[in-house]
Amino acid sequence: MQPLVVGVAGATGSGKTTVARRLAESVAEHVSVLQHDWYYRPRPELTYEERCALNFDHPDSLETELLVEHLTKLRAGQAIGAPVYDFKTHRRHEETLAVGPAPVLLVEGILVLADPKLRELFDIKVFVDTDADLRVFRRIRRDIEKRGRTFEQIRQQYYATVRPMTLQFVEPSKRWADIIIPEGGQNAVALDLLAAKLRSVVNA
Repeated sequence: MQPLVVGVAGATGSGKTTVARRLAESVAEHVSVLQHDWYYRPRPELTYEERCALNFDHPDSLETELLVEHLTKLRAGQAIGAPVYDFKTHRRHEETLAVGPAPVLLVEGILVLADPKLRELFDIKVFVDTDADLRVFRRIRRDIEKRGRTFEQIRQQYYATVRPMTLQFVEPSKRWADIIIPEGGQNAVALDLLAAKLRSVVNA
C-alpha cells in the first residue's frame, strides 16, 4: 500500500513545524517525518564566517534533489539515512538519521511547495498562513533560544534574505496548496480535520 505523503509549507515562524508535529502525534508510530532544513548543503569548502553569510532562504541553499530521492525511496518502502544538520556551525554531522517507511510521510519546510519535483510526490499539500508580525517574533525567540544567535544577527539576516526570499519564493508557493491553515498550530479545527484524514489512512 502506497503511503499518504503530506507536505507542510509556510514562511519562517508560521507554525508549520507545530502543525507537522501535531499531525505526527495524531498517528503516533504510523508516521515518518522529514524536515527540509535537514538538507541544507554542507559547504565544507567555506569558512564558518563565509557559511554564516550564506542565503539560507534561497532554494539553491537546499539539496532538494537528495530529499526527492529519499522521499521516493520511502514511498517505495525503503529506509533512508537522512542528513543531520547543525544550525550553529552550518555543517552536516558525519552520522545520518535512520528514517523508515510508514503509512504516513510528513515533509515540512518553508520551500517544500516551491519545488515542482517535490510537489509531485505529495498527496496533500498544506500551507500554514500566519501574519508577518507573529512570524518575526517567533523567529527571534527560536534563533536566540535554540540557535545561539544575537538579535543583531537575526535582524541583519531577516532584512537581507528572510523577508525578500519569503516574498519571492515562499508566499507564491501558496498557490499550489490544497489546504491553507491560518494561524498554524492554533487552528484546532483545521488540525482535527487533517488528523482525522491521516487516521483514516492508518486504520484503512
